[in-house]
Amino acid sequence: MFIEPSKNAKTKGWIEVICGSMFSGKTEELIRRLKRAQLANQKVEIYKPSIDIRYDSQDIVSHNDNRVLSTPVENSQHILLLHTDADVVAIDEAQFFDTEISYVAEQLASKGVRVIIAGLDMDFKGIPFGPMPALLAKADYITKLHAICMKCGDIANYSFRKTEDEDKVMLGEHDTYEARCRSCYNNG
Repeated sequence: MFIEPSKNAKTKGWIEVICGSMFSGKTEELIRRLKRAQLANQKVEIYKPSIDIRYDSQDIVSHNDNRVLSTPVENSQHILLLHTDADVVAIDEAQFFDTEISYVAEQLASKGVRVIIAGLDMDFKGIPFGPMPALLAKADYITKLHAICMKCGDIANYSFRKTEDEDKVMLGEHDTYEARCRSCYNNG
């Protein structure tokens, strides 16, 4: 689908996607990029899905407890409704959004906004997660982060669920998930 750029676009916008497994530092990297944008006096808006209440109902929080205030939203269309004149729009936990999130990202980028999105690229079954494949396909820049395998210490890109629960969406932490390499993930 072609989206016509805004006639008022300040600059050329783009989409950056930060992806990887749990415990790979996605949110930490998102926060780092936001802090740099703020140091450059750029206006930022930060959104997260309202279902993500693991650490805080409003802040996005990394596993290292770095945090930044965000606006929780029910669905991706709310981002377009709430967007004002920010230079940078950040979206955390993108895998929990509806499929329209890639359209929202394109709309913002076409208006000259730098869009930074972080999310899990695969679910606990090793299947591409929600809207992430479409976001990766539309991205101008992709950063794939890796964790450290909790079994052997190698590079990890799988989120292994330590419980028997089969729900696709299950918020959790170290008690529920651990990062694993391909070999340790496949060998249970």
